[in-house]
Amino acid sequence: MRKLIALILSLVMILGASSALADDLGFTTGGTGGMYYGYGTVLAQYISNNTDININTVASNGSADNVDKLDLNDYQLGFVQNDVAFYALNGIRVFEKGGAVDSFSALAALYLEAVQLVTVDPEIKSVADLKGKNVSIGTNGSGVYFNALDFLEVYGLTLDDINEQFLNFNDSAESLKDGKIDAAFVVAGIPTAAVTELSTAKDVYLVGLDDEHIAKLVEISAAYAPYIIPADAYGTDGDVQTVGIKATIIANEKVTDEQAYTIVKTIFENKDAITEVHAKGAELDLEFASVCGLPYHPGAAKYFAEKGITVEAK
Repeated sequence: MRKLIALILSLVMILGASSALADDLGFTTGGTGGMYYGYGTVLAQYISNNTDININTVASNGSADNVDKLDLNDYQLGFVQNDVAFYALNGIRVFEKGGAVDSFSALAALYLEAVQLVTVDPEIKSVADLKGKNVSIGTNGSGVYFNALDFLEVYGLTLDDINEQFLNFNDSAESLKDGKIDAAFVVAGIPTAAVTELSTAKDVYLVGLDDEHIAKLVEISAAYAPYIIPADAYGTDGDVQTVGIKATIIANEKVTDEQAYTIVKTIFENKDAITEVHAKGAELDLEFASVCGLPYHPGAAKYFAEKGITVEAK
C-alpha cells in the first residue's frame, strides 16, 4: 500500500510539473545579436521573477517568423515590427500567399528601432552605391528583408542590382569583418549588439538618408518615421539620419486577459528596475505604447484604460 501511495504521489508531482510547463508562455524574439532577443530576455526574466507568469524566450528569424509562430501557437508572445504586423493583418507581401493573419493583438509598443545600413567601406555613402555590391538584406521573409526592398526601391534599385545575402545580424557582422560582404541592413534598437561588436574590430560607417528619400519611404509605409542615430552609438563621425519603426510585443489568443494585463502592468510600473538591467527600459512610455496601428489585447486595453488611455481592443 505504501508503495502504491508513493507511486500515486509521484504521478501527481509529475502531472503537476507538466501542467506548470504547459502554462508557461513562449516569447519568440529575434536573432541573438539583435535587440529583440536581448531586451526580450530581460523582460521575460523580470516578469517571471515578479509575477506568477513564467515566460521563456527563444531566438527566431524575426517579425514575420514570429507572426507565423504565434498563429501556429508554437509560442504565445512575440516581438514584431509594426510594418510587418500590418502586412500580416492585410495579407500582403510575405503574407500574400498564405493570406491575412489576425490571430494576434498588441500588448504595447516599446521603442523605435532604426533601419541601419551598415558598412566598413567609407566609399559607400548612399544606398545608390550598393549597386553591384554584396549586401546582406536579413533572413528571407524577415522585416529587415522588406525594409531593404523599400530602401532599394526609393533609390531606383531592385534585388537584381545587388548580390543579396540572407544573413542574420551576427552573421552579417562577421561577414563585414571578414570582407565577405560590403554592407548589411540591420533593423533593431540602438545600439545593436552585433554592430557594437563589429565596431570594436573595424571602423563602422552608417549610410544615411536625406529628407527626400525619407519622404518616399513614408509614402510606401506610414510605419516609417524619421530617426537619428547618434554619433556615440557606434563612434561614427557624426549623427546619421535614417528611419525608424516601432517594436511591439504581440500576443496570440492563448494569452488570457489576466496574463496580458499583468504583463503590461509589470513592464510599465517597473520602468526603473528594468532600466537598471537594460538601457532600453528608459524608453518605456505609456503614450508611445498605446499607438501602434494594431488592435490591442483586451487585457492590455484594460491597463491602458486604468491610466486614462483609450486603445482599440480586439
